[in-house]
Amino acid sequence: MIKLDALYSGKAKTIFKTDNPQKLIMEFRDSLTAFDGKKKSTAPKKGYYNARISEELFRLLEEGGIKTHFDSMLSDTEMVVDAVEIIKIEVIVRNIAAGSLIRKYPFKPGQKLDPPILLLDYKSDEYSDPMINDDIALALGLATREELLKIRELALRINSILVEYLNDRDLLLPDFKLEFGRRNGDIVLADEISCDTCRFWDKMTGESLDKDVFRYDKGDLASAYREVARRIVPGISL
Repeated sequence: MIKLDALYSGKAKTIFKTDNPQKLIMEFRDSLTAFDGKKKSTAPKKGYYNARISEELFRLLEEGGIKTHFDSMLSDTEMVVDAVEIIKIEVIVRNIAAGSLIRKYPFKPGQKLDPPILLLDYKSDEYSDPMINDDIALALGLATREELLKIRELALRINSILVEYLNDRDLLLPDFKLEFGRRNGDIVLADEISCDTCRFWDKMTGESLDKDVFRYDKGDLASAYREVARRIVPGISL
């Protein structure tokens, strides 16, 4: 496979075209941002840890019957993925009250949410990713009603698989972000599942092991990501 020009460069990943129009290369970088890009930095091996965590969790979900855009790893930081049409909706699954949920609503920090709460955001830097509902998604033409139902179903199935898997590794999953795409008429999981897109808490101490370490200056981000990678990826070189 030949890596061609960059198709898109985001806050922490760059997407490249390849000589196969059905495949792309997603490169995980060491850069990181928070608060809509107002806070920026880099962390050693961050891209490596996120790539390997994403690889492991994509494989887990595929084994559980969830279709994803994952194909293979080209290198430790480069993932080969299917070219999909990204649906411009971010799905946030919340199992424990944290972050913006406790700032905007009268939930108590750490409150368990049963059943989980699903929130939808419009994926748009221009509009600062506002929260939307099904009616807005339909009016904007982001997805059909059937696709929205499928996305909700998949998000809850993914959540169940991840919560059980991570619990066995002494990790809690308070909340996480998912993105989906269209591939040959199917809705498939896209983007990544990593410390950048999930809140991971140590089950015993409640310690943050995710990007909140950077957001709120809680310690060394690389160490936190390394610990999550150690628990999730068997035999990873740290």
